Amino acid sequence: MRKIALITGATSGIGKATAETLASHGYDIIITGRRTDLLNSLAETIKNDTGAEVVTLTFDVRDLNLVEKAIDSLSGKWADIDLLVNNAGLAVGIEPIHQGIIDDWERMIDTNIKGLLYISRKISPRMVARKSGHIINVSSVAGHEIYPNGAAYCGSKHAVKAITKAMRMDLLPYGIKVSSVSPGMVDTEFSLVRFKGDQVRADNVYKGLTPLYANDIAETILFIATRPATVNIEDMIILPTDQASTRDFRRR
Repeated sequence: MRKIALITGATSGIGKATAETLASHGYDIIITGRRTDLLNSLAETIKNDTGAEVVTLTFDVRDLNLVEKAIDSLSGKWADIDLLVNNAGLAVGIEPIHQGIIDDWERMIDTNIKGLLYISRKISPRMVARKSGHIINVSSVAGHEIYPNGAAYCGSKHAVKAITKAMRMDLLPYGIKVSSVSPGMVDTEFSLVRFKGDQVRADNVYKGLTPLYANDIAETILFIATRPATVNIEDMIILPTDQASTRDFRRR
């Protein structure tokens, strides 16, 4: 029997690549996001390429009522999720703390922290009841280090690191694995969102170096998810060869 994986933020980037990778390695997939057309397109691609079954759920993880309604709509085998990948997240703005835009802060906190908690709260009780399951939280190297003009984003990812460790403690008695993956620079929509649609600024982030790509992280998530039952990966920090820290890069 194929296992069930739910991936949040699956309309692009790491979430999309993770859904495709897991589907090609024996999982049936639940994909969530805010853009219905992209979810439907991804679902068709996965079905055609892998033969996996796919369910799409359109909602914003920041809205608790929508989260509850969406997860409660799952029935039959789809209600028993084996693997939850909390991928939905974003960075918005790059102002210093004294010039920070409150709406940007709230978007990051509501998505990166509260959204992860909302989804986990809805799905983990069924894992507890079955004494089986795995939760993988997509964090960031910014959850281990900080950089100027990134107080809110770095704070949100430090929170993900702490939440992941606490979740692991809470769910340990039930045999549930909890892990995280912490990427460095990845070429996705991340920078385009951070710079609010400014394509030139987004492209300059990756100028002169080779970043990671979404498939690199998807393959890492697959690795974490497919370790033996006796092995739990707490966290994996992954950097491109051209990056040494949040601030140190080799550009050519």
